Amino acid sequence: MLDQKRLKEVMGDLKEEELYAILKDVMKDGGKDAPKAMDALREGMDVIGKLYESGEYFVSDLIYAGELMTESVEILRDALVGPNSTTKKGKLLICTVEGDLHDIGKNIVKAMMVAAGFEVVDLGIDVKPEEIVKTAKEQGIKIIALSSCLTLAVESMEKTVAAFKENGMRDQVKILIGGNPVNEAICSYIGADAWAHSPQQGINTCQSWV
Repeated sequence: MLDQKRLKEVMGDLKEEELYAILKDVMKDGGKDAPKAMDALREGMDVIGKLYESGEYFVSDLIYAGELMTESVEILRDALVGPNSTTKKGKLLICTVEGDLHDIGKNIVKAMMVAAGFEVVDLGIDVKPEEIVKTAKEQGIKIIALSSCLTLAVESMEKTVAAFKENGMRDQVKILIGGNPVNEAICSYIGADAWAHSPQQGINTCQSWV
């Protein structure tokens, strides 16, 4: 049986070998506890974020944590999104919006979207609205996933939605927003189609769109 508290601690302490051992054990019985494992991993990432804010962890630790999380998602992939997820479901654009340099959450969502069968175009961090619109137009991308960890960057999300309207493309795309500051009210206010606080929620939404 999965010990969620221990998994959270192991993730927070960046203990690679024990982390992977626990997750592989989860998968031995078909991965029925995979969703609980993901919850524990996210809680561990929250611990890492707090340790970084306090100065105990550094940027290199955040990067390493992102790598561990990406590999963890890969281990749990089949249980989270199904074994037949190699069939491409569509193309998706993902990025962290202008004014925000955070990418760990985005990278985790990207890893899970790829695992779920989406072809993902990742524009990176601090991406201007016009670049997002230009890429979507040139590559015929219909699903746009915008990430932000900063409340101030919500304005950039709003500007991105507005940019699609200004270019006559708003009815051609679905826009998903995610990150710490987003909620139903913000989603409605900026005119996005949906919002998500977890990678799985985001995957389910995007799958419903294709």
